[in-house]
Amino acid sequence: MTDPKTVNSNQTDLHSKLKRNVLRHLGHPFQRPIPDYSLQVFEQAQERVEQHKGPLIFDSFCGVGESTVAIAKANPDALVIGLDKSLHRLNKHDQHYQESGVDNYLLLRADTDDFWRLALDANWQLAQHFLLYPNPWPKSSHLQRRCHGSPLFPTLLSLGGLLELRSNWKLYIEEFVYALQLAKQQAAVEPYQPETPITPFERKYLGASQDLWRCRCILV
Repeated sequence: MTDPKTVNSNQTDLHSKLKRNVLRHLGHPFQRPIPDYSLQVFEQAQERVEQHKGPLIFDSFCGVGESTVAIAKANPDALVIGLDKSLHRLNKHDQHYQESGVDNYLLLRADTDDFWRLALDANWQLAQHFLLYPNPWPKSSHLQRRCHGSPLFPTLLSLGGLLELRSNWKLYIEEFVYALQLAKQQAAVEPYQPETPITPFERKYLGASQDLWRCRCILV
């Protein structure tokens, strides 16, 4: 049986191809064509952002949007945009958080690969960007699916702001920090113990007595 306190992975150290991947992506912008449906979603968001004219925060991979509401409550002057590609997860939001009393957030079904690039092309600059417990893709063959191994990593950096990543897999955070350092950003791995969980995964991991980790980096 898999130990519930660990991520099941065939990796025990930084990926051997991590440095090569990151440096290649930093030197070659991702240029995949953006589909019409992503453009339409972004147009909806752009109208709201133009009306807001204040600080902008992304909650990428937001799932059911519990964290989006919590971040919006903590930052009442900001517009918080929660992004997730799963309609099934987003549909659960209305069932559980519709009466939150918070109106300074927007949930969108969106592909972050497209949305991040469109936001950068529109010259959006973020005050904060949260990546809370993204899929760690623990198999070593899935490096390019991780945030730091993806060709979108340079776009993530260019959006700026205070970037915060949380995970229950320390190695994921260590790889992310190493990738940031390759990009000349200052970052470190630190243990994290939230007073109040703000995502279902965070609550689940704490309930299983798992160690949690995070990286916070002011992107420059």
